[in-house]
Amino acid sequence: MYALRMITEQATAQVLREALRPIWRQLTAGRTISVGKIGVLAYLSKHGPTSASTLATAEKISPQAIANAVRELESLGLVARTPDEQDRRRIWIELTDAGRERLAQERSKGLDWLEQAIAERLTAEEKKTLDSVVPILHKLVDDAPVD
Repeated sequence: MYALRMITEQATAQVLREALRPIWRQLTAGRTISVGKIGVLAYLSKHGPTSASTLATAEKISPQAIANAVRELESLGLVARTPDEQDRRRIWIELTDAGRERLAQERSKGLDWLEQAIAERLTAEEKKTLDSVVPILHKLVDDAPVD
């Protein structure tokens, strides 16, 4: 029984990955900033100013990679670094207004395609089914352990 369930879960995982891959490609095709940097902007948008170490943990990348990403995003005017008033060794990284605008632009790149595909290719019943699947997909990653 356990082996059968494992095979089924493995098969489901493989099929899901193959179904999501082309969707992800379409959603990210027109982006001008890497997925990792968009992740940094998105985290800052959701959580507000934070430290580089918190960003590295949240985005599951090394402190060096975060430092590089923040430096590049800062050079584009999308984030700002501010020393902590109580502890001058700590630096807060925050999203700028330009960063908020750019994040919205980057996120919207593939959204038009997805909205159109849903509207044109799915029946009303399929749209309902898709709506019911989204919470299940969130459940797969909510509170997932950090690698």
